[in-house]
Amino acid sequence: MDNSYLIPANSKKSILIFGVFNTFDLVLFGTGLGISFLLMMFLPINNFWIAILSITPGIICGFLVFPIPNYHNVRTVIKNAWIFYTTRQRYIWKGWCAGDGEASKK
Repeated sequence: MDNSYLIPANSKKSILIFGVFNTFDLVLFGTGLGISFLLMMFLPINNFWIAILSITPGIICGFLVFPIPNYHNVRTVIKNAWIFYTTRQRYIWKGWCAGDGEASKK
């Protein structure tokens, strides 16, 4: 192969648990499931809305750690969107003009 190296596209998956989750994702999902389990044990599940309320923490945490393409998971997308919309963006003009936006001196 004339000394050329090929790095696989999924090389970072080896540092993830099951190739998808990092440690914080599993702790977050486990905490949500644990809270849901405790709520199901202590709340009366006879009422439909109480049953939905008791499984909501597990559903929300499952949604946050759900993997999506081009990002790690939904939690990463929300974090990146929050940082983008709450920090001041500074774009430096480096266009095709010779003066880079400065008035030409003639």
